[in-house]
Amino acid sequence: MKRLSLLLSSAFLLCLCACSKVEYTEIERPAYLRVFNELNFRISLANKDEQIPFLTMLIDPVVDKDGLVTGAAIIGDYLNQRDTYAPPYPSHVGESTTKSNPEYPGKESVLVGPVLNGFDLSSWAQVPSGEHRIMFCIRPTNDVPFLQLEPKLRKIVMIDTTLTLNERDVYTLHVFQKNFITKENTVLLREENFHKLPMSDSMVYVNFYNYSAEGFWEADKSLKQGLGDNDNGMLRYGMRDDMNVWMSLTKPFTYNTLPGYHFNYLANIKREYSGKVAHYYSFPLFADTMSNKISTDFMTLFSILAPGISPDQMPYGNYDTESAGTYAFLGCYGNGQFTGNLDLRGVLKMPGLNINIHSGTYNPRTFATIIQSRLSTAGLT
Repeated sequence: MKRLSLLLSSAFLLCLCACSKVEYTEIERPAYLRVFNELNFRISLANKDEQIPFLTMLIDPVVDKDGLVTGAAIIGDYLNQRDTYAPPYPSHVGESTTKSNPEYPGKESVLVGPVLNGFDLSSWAQVPSGEHRIMFCIRPTNDVPFLQLEPKLRKIVMIDTTLTLNERDVYTLHVFQKNFITKENTVLLREENFHKLPMSDSMVYVNFYNYSAEGFWEADKSLKQGLGDNDNGMLRYGMRDDMNVWMSLTKPFTYNTLPGYHFNYLANIKREYSGKVAHYYSFPLFADTMSNKISTDFMTLFSILAPGISPDQMPYGNYDTESAGTYAFLGCYGNGQFTGNLDLRGVLKMPGLNINIHSGTYNPRTFATIIQSRLSTAGLT
């Protein structure tokens, strides 16, 4: 009899679960937004008077007569400096060790974008389209939610602006330092177009942006020591306002280039703060003709050189700080953990532009990506 009552109780609970109502949130006319905190500096004796770049984003904030934020339609809290590499797929969902969020939506449990024209937009949050007041406030580096901070800590506004987001369009919003000398900070909203272009899944696509702070590369190297370690290579010292980009595809951990991909000229990039999308360049996913067309393993090496410098003349494996600003190297391979005997001093080591994962009966299988390379502050999106 006791066992029967337990079975009946279990059946009753199952019935209750089956009949429970699931509430869904919906945004009728959404735009899709991804946000990065690009304030790429560390507090040291040289800049001890600057605020730690730990932010809260407020969309359509509610502010009282004393300038105190009391609420907002959307809050992106604990927005820390972005990771050097932000992959084109969600990589922070489920992280719970810290509330620090390297991007928005990142760890936030919010509605995200759909698959649009074959592109997964789950790294973009859904937000209502239309005109919005967007505010970024500096907050303490603790786990206290922004609206629970004491009043004086909810008044440190770094940026207060108005932006318009069109329905069903895809946007990336960058917060960055515009001027290294004056410490002026600003935002840049870029309306993406990759989902509107006729791209092939057998090609890898990449474009380049120089969002450097004005006056950074000319500044004395002693002012840049806190900006990164030697793994950032020559990019830790910045680059000039006008640079050329050359690309080589090489065998893993060698400088032996694949046929047809030896120092191919790709682009000229200039420091600018416009929201226009840079041109995408492409190369075949299976550029290595020796691959089995299921998976491929090669390194992409970008040489970023001042005009007039030939990539054949560069001291690869060297680390010439006296030439800071005139050249830098970006090596993309695997998951970014380089091994072997190849001398890659001066090279910023990043994950590969291809995604190699277990898929079906293949382990691994290679998939192409669309990568936006944000240079000088050393990052890929």
